[in-house]
Parts: sequence; C-alpha cells; structure tokens
Amino acid sequence: MLAAYDFDYQIRDFYYPRVGKENHALGHPWRFGVWLEGEFAWLNRDNWTLRREYVPGALVTSVTASHPSLPLRLHFNDAIDYEKNILVRRVRVENLSSRPLVPRLFFHADINALENEIGDTVFFDPKNACLIHYKGPRYFLMSCATETTLGVTYFATGTKRHRGLEGTWRDAENGLLGANPIAQGAVDSVIGIHLQLAPGADAVCHYWLAVGENYHEVEELHRFITQVGAESLIERNIDYWRRWVAAGERDFGGLPPLLAECYRRSLLILRTQIDRGGAVIAANDTDIRQFNQDTYSYMWPRDGAIVAQALDRAGYGSLCRRFLEFCTRKAVNYNYSASILAETGFLMHKYNPDGSVGSSWQPWMQGEEMQLPIQEDETALVIWAIWNHYLIHRDIEAIRPFYSPFVERAADFLLGFRDDRTGLPLPSFDLWEERRGVFTYTTATVIAGLAAASSLAALFHEAERADAYRQGADEVRAALDTHLYSPGEGRFMRGIVIENGLPKYDVTVDASLLGLVIFGAYDAQDERVARTIQAVEERLWLKTGSGGLARYEGDNYQRMATRGDVPGNPWVVCTLWLAQCRIAKARDLRELELAVPLLVWVAERALASGVLPEQVHPDSGEFISVSPLTWSHGTFVATVLDYLRKGQELSALPALGVMDKG
Repeated sequence: MLAAYDFDYQIRDFYYPRVGKENHALGHPWRFGVWLEGEFAWLNRDNWTLRREYVPGALVTSVTASHPSLPLRLHFNDAIDYEKNILVRRVRVENLSSRPLVPRLFFHADINALENEIGDTVFFDPKNACLIHYKGPRYFLMSCATETTLGVTYFATGTKRHRGLEGTWRDAENGLLGANPIAQGAVDSVIGIHLQLAPGADAVCHYWLAVGENYHEVEELHRFITQVGAESLIERNIDYWRRWVAAGERDFGGLPPLLAECYRRSLLILRTQIDRGGAVIAANDTDIRQFNQDTYSYMWPRDGAIVAQALDRAGYGSLCRRFLEFCTRKAVNYNYSASILAETGFLMHKYNPDGSVGSSWQPWMQGEEMQLPIQEDETALVIWAIWNHYLIHRDIEAIRPFYSPFVERAADFLLGFRDDRTGLPLPSFDLWEERRGVFTYTTATVIAGLAAASSLAALFHEAERADAYRQGADEVRAALDTHLYSPGEGRFMRGIVIENGLPKYDVTVDASLLGLVIFGAYDAQDERVARTIQAVEERLWLKTGSGGLARYEGDNYQRMATRGDVPGNPWVVCTLWLAQCRIAKARDLRELELAVPLLVWVAERALASGVLPEQVHPDSGEFISVSPLTWSHGTFVATVLDYLRKGQELSALPALGVMDKG
C-alpha cells in the first residue's frame, strides 16, 4: 500500500494491493478542511503556510500548517503501517488565541475503486460507526477518534463529477454535513470532527483508513486499530523505520551532514517505491499523465537493477534478492509468439508490479522488417546486479536459483544478439527510449553483463560458458573501440543509428557516455574516456541558472528553455553520473573532493521532505516531471557509497561502520 501526496498535502495517488497498482485516487485530491467561527479553508499552499517534512529517520510525515486568518496551528503525522493495510493520521490542533475555540476538521476521500469511478458505493456503517467505500474485491473503511469519542458522528456521502455536481466535499464548506447514509455511482465522502480547545491549549484527533478485499477484512483491521490505539500505530511505525534505516548506518567521514541526511532519507524513500513482490517501481506520480495518459508506475529492469544494487551495497540485501527473484520468476518468461519469435532470454521495455508486461511505445516492426522492442541494457544490467549481489554476500545458495533460469538464458541472448560483421550488439532502443540504434552506453552494459555472466558461470563450474561469455565481452569491447570511438572528435560517440537503411554516426554529446566508467567497461584514467568525460561536462553542464548536468545536447523532453546556453533540463541522475566519474578518476583525496559539490548540488535540490525529482527547471530549479524518481534516489545512494569506498582506498584505512563489500 502506498499513499502519495501533492504540494498541498493532499493524497493524490493511493495504491493497493501493490505499490504502483491499483491507483484508487487517480490524481483526484483527497482534501482536508477546517471550519472555525463561520470561516472555512481547504488546506493548500495558496491559503496556508505549509512545512512538509518527515519525522527524522522515519516514514511518518511531519507537516505543520498555519492560516493567516485562523488562530490555529495544525500538526499532521501520517503513517502507513509497515505490516497491515492501514493509513493513520494524527492531527494536533493548537489554539493560538486567548479564547475558547471549537474548530471543525473535515477529512475528504475521493476513492475510485479498481481505478475507475463507475459503480462505487459508500455507506455509513452503524455497527462500527464508520464509512465504507467498496466495489468488487476492494473495501475502504474510514473512521476517527478524539480524546473523548470513538467513531464517526458527522459525515456526508454523495455524487462527484456527474450531472454538474463537483463532489460531497462542497458540503463541508458551511461547516455542516448532510449525513446521507449511502450513495452509489461516482461517489466521494467526508468525515467531520469537532474539537474543544481552551485558550492557548491544544487537542489531538486521529483518522484512519483500513483497506482490504471484503467487509470482514476491513472490520478486523478497524478492531485492531481501536484495540491498540491509533496513537500507538504512529509510534510503532516511527520506531520500526528508525530501526530499519539504522541498519544501514555508516561512518560518513568528512561528508557534510546535508549529504548524510539525504542518504538516509533516500533509503527510506526507496523503500516506499518497492512492492512486496520485488518490483522496483520507477515513480508513483500521476502528474505525468497529462502528457500521454500513462504513468511511471512500472518496473523498468534498468532502474530496478541500479536501485537494487545500491540497496544491496547499503545493507539491504533482502530487497535486492526480492527484485532478482521477480526478474527470474516473472519477467524472463515472456513470449511474444512461438511461431514468429525464436529469441528468448531478453527483458521487455517495462513491467507492471505484478510481473505482466507494461505498456510500450517501442514497435515490433520497422518498415516491413520485424525487430525486438527492447532496450538491451535492461537485460544486461540484471545479470550485472546478480553478480554484484554475490560479491557482497558470497552466498552461492542465494544466487543459485537465478543462474540457470535467468543468467544462462539472458547471457546467451546477449552473446547471440550481435552483428556478425562489426561484433557490436544489434540495434535496440537507447536508455532514453527515444531512438533505435547501437549505442556506446548500451554496449558498455553488454560488456558488463557478459563479464558478470562469465564470472557466474565459472562459479558454477560451467567452464565452456564462462569462456564463451568472457570472449564475448572482449569481442564487444574491441568492437566498441573500433566502431564507436571517433578519432576526429577525440572521444567516444553516442552511437550509430540507421537512417534510410544506412548507418549514421551520432556524435551528440550524451551524459549516458559516462556509463563507460560506471559499469566498468573502461578505466576512468583511459585518455579516450577522460576526453569523453571532459566533453560531457563542458557541453552539458548548465553554466547559468540552476546548474546541473543535462541529458544530451538539444534534449527537448519537457524542455523549459530554448536558449543556446541550455542544452536541456538538468537531470539528477546525470549530475550524479558525473560525480561517479570524478570519484572513479580520483588519484588522491584532493581529487576525490571534486565530487562533493555535485552531491551537494543534488541534495540542495531536494524538498524539505528529502524527495528528489527526475529533472529540474534550468533557471528556477523547480521540479520537472515526476517526483520522487526512484532512479534519482538510488543513484544518490550508490554515489555516496562510491565516495566512501574510494576514500577508504585512498587513505588506506580500514572500513568503518557497515562494511561495503560491493
């Protein structure tokens, strides 16, 4: 279960039974309002001063709100229980005046069960003094409590977005609720709570939402809440997540406290984006739907492998194993049609949280020729993650289930999916999902994947396979040297694309070229690589405005400025890649310090909550596209770990804190 909030502290996305699927909010806000002495205000940035943070070290919100014309200060703590399908909210209201006050709080829910608003029902349940939304196998129970009362007393149910009716939330704006006991169709609901505040005093109330597949299930959750107390649920989740993040604590050396805190918060945010079945979801932010009626709520194997490997190094190997099990159990078994597709062992573009194939814009045909709609790096990087998992844990039994079902099939695919003439991988889509060709970045990941497969095959005494995979990696590296290095440019090219049936060299400077170092295809001290890194920094770093590294020259995706000095919007992952290359290239501690300003740049772009976006505005630094982006947080964690490991190597001191064996 996952709840995602907007800048107004409204739930906009609510996922159950999986992280990323189904979304029962669909981007429609679940509002919170306050009525006091004839004045009503919905909570939002326009009318309230909001400070949105988390409780330190926990996945529990800490939000403060004040209003210029209401003598109140509100404090919110929201938590989704780590074990049960329960969301609980604590609201503490302070009376800032010298007179008694009786504020009324209104909790709105716009539930679209099973991801649509057709055929929903909401009713008041007198047995448990609660509201219940339901449709088919989805039940949502809502109730509340004050310091003196338990259960729902004030409520409204009704129609939304139909026949000119905006929604039942409008019923709250006069401070009263109509108590309609049931509504069906496109419906929403509101619960009201009245508080008594002495001058200068405060009061606390709780609201909760229990989710299940039937009435009995949510009723049992409701009973559990009333027995243990909503307050204790808040506290147990604070304690749980503090213990969870403490397991990955380490000595941050001389890194600024800002970076240590961003690291810890990134670990916690990453955990929210991982489904219990192992899928690492790219993002859960429906704002992106405005562009193509789709979201980032999918598992991209590339993102997943990078994030899982970062978490593995950080001390959370069970999450990595779950991801690898997901890929082995579900994803690799995809077959398009046995009659026309002989190739197996590749991973598709992206997957739903349940392992089914996700939506895609990558075609199966070009002209009259069939092609694979894949990004080959996604297959290669999962093999790379499996080998790195073994290097960290040295647990051969843990990786044995991945070898034959996944590694052999995927590595055989990488080995065979090559051009007989050049030795390079055959064309596939680039990591930006915008063009098809043979790319330096993809080639570097294929080298990494085949090298990892060779090591794994040797581990299981598959000598013939180990030799074949190692030879394949060497041949692909030689082909990269021959065909993807430009002597005229003095650096590596982005790739080779096919136009009108003919190959065309693409010399565009692209941040993905940094993958040559990040995935170990080349040493950072290689002069050709050094010149490539230099070109990336010189051509893609924004020298005005917000700074940061753009994806590539002329990047038009959600472009916010068309000036010549702006190659594109700066991306968090690209900026971190540059930091990783500086770390890899460092020969002493002074050179290592050159990576710190890039890490600081990223951490300073985070919200007060610690959330990192995909990209930022080139002038203002405001968030662009989705947030949080799981890839951004995973790469931040990996970069900090790279820095700490390199610092230990350069200073020749023993590892401190949690040992990083990766």
